[in-house]
Amino acid sequence: MNGKPIKIAKKNALRGEDSHKIFSIRIREDTMNSLENIADKTNRSRNEIINMFLEYAVNNWEIDE
Repeated sequence: MNGKPIKIAKKNALRGEDSHKIFSIRIREDTMNSLENIADKTNRSRNEIINMFLEYAVNNWEIDE
């Protein structure tokens, strides 16, 4: 893995919160299984995990010239 790992705090079992846009993507099954595993271990939804990862990536990218 390159760079710093994303740290995800465990969350209480309560879920909620919305007001986001919805769109669909295609991902590999092994990636989906990894996301499910992370979600289960942190008591967060798969959606929350994906949003954390996307937010991190959007704020930590550069073009390799």
